[in-house]
Amino acid sequence: MIFDRLIGLFSEDMGIDLGTANTLVYVRGKGIVCCEPSVVAVSKDTGRVLLDGMAVGIVAKKMLGKTPGSIVAVRPMRTGVIADFDITEAMLSYFIRRVHGRTSLIRPRVVIAIPSGITAVEKRAVLSSAARAGARKVHLIEEPMAAAIGAGLPIDEPTASMVVDVGGGTTEVAVISLADIVCSQSIRIAGDNLDQAIIEYMKRTYSLLIGEQTAERIKIEIGSAAPLPEELELEVGGRDLIAGLPRTTTVTSQEIREALAETVETIIDCVKRTLEQTEPELSADLVHNGIMMCGGGALMKGLPEVISQATGLKVCVADDPMTAVARGSGVFLDHLDQWGGTIDITDEEM
Repeated sequence: MIFDRLIGLFSEDMGIDLGTANTLVYVRGKGIVCCEPSVVAVSKDTGRVLLDGMAVGIVAKKMLGKTPGSIVAVRPMRTGVIADFDITEAMLSYFIRRVHGRTSLIRPRVVIAIPSGITAVEKRAVLSSAARAGARKVHLIEEPMAAAIGAGLPIDEPTASMVVDVGGGTTEVAVISLADIVCSQSIRIAGDNLDQAIIEYMKRTYSLLIGEQTAERIKIEIGSAAPLPEELELEVGGRDLIAGLPRTTTVTSQEIREALAETVETIIDCVKRTLEQTEPELSADLVHNGIMMCGGGALMKGLPEVISQATGLKVCVADDPMTAVARGSGVFLDHLDQWGGTIDITDEEM
C-alpha cells in the first residue's frame, strides 16, 4: 500500500463516472478535468474509432443522426453498462490518455463508479475495459455511494443518508449508514427514457419524427415534473411522418409534462420502494436528514418537488449534481485506506 501511494505521487490517479450519457473524469487537486458525452464516431467499414480517438465526446455527439453512410456515431454505454466492449475500451483509453498524458511511464490508478444493480459479468467488463485502456489498478464503487460522497453526506456516521441519483441510463436510490449501503434500488429507467418518451409523444400526437438530440433539448428547456409558475413553449423541427418532408411545430411544457409523467412516476416508485425497505430507526433519521438528489435528472424542473410530495421528506439538490459521482469517486480514491475495507468495492490490478 505504501509503495502504491509512492508511485501515485508520479501519476494522475483519477475517478471516473462512466455514464450512459456523459463521462466525467476527476483528478486529485484539479477537480473535474473532463466532462464529455459518452459517444464515439466509428467507421462502418473498419469498425475502428475515427481519427485515432479524436471523434469522441462532444465532437462525436454532434454527429448523432447526421452521419453519412460510412460513419456511425455510437453510444457504447446503455442503461449504465457496457453495450460495446471494444468501443468502450477505445473511449476510456482516449479519456485516460487525454488526462494522464501520453509520455508518463507510470499508469494511473482509476476508480470507476458503476450502477449498484449490475451483474458480476458486467462488473468484469468494466474492469477489463479500464485495465486494457491504460489503468494501473482499477477499483469499482457503486454509484449511489460515490454520489453520496461527492454530495458531502456524512456516510461514515451512524445516521441515515439517502441519495437519489438520476442519470442517463439508470436511477440509483440508496440509504447509507456507517460507510455502507443499507438498502438500495437500481432501475434502468432514467434520462434516456425521458428522451424516448418525448420522441414517442411527438410521433403519436404530431406525426413528427425527431432525433435524440432534439428530444434532449426539449427535456432540458421545457420539460418538467410539476406545473410551472409560467408555462413554456418551444418550436421543434423534424420530419413529417405522413408527407416525409421537414416540418416544425410548437409544443408546450404542459404537453411534455404529460409525455414524461409515466417515467417520472416509475422513478418515484423506486424511491418509495427503497423507503419501504428502510429500518425504522434509519427512517426516523430521514425525517430530519431528508433526501439528496444527484445526477443530471436532479436538474429537471419540478422533480425534487414531486418526490418531496410523494414521500413527505425534504429533498435537496446537490451542488453541481451532474459531477457528484465523479467527485465522489475521486474523494474515495484519496481515502482508500479509510474506506477501502468498509465500502464494498471490486478491484483489479494489472
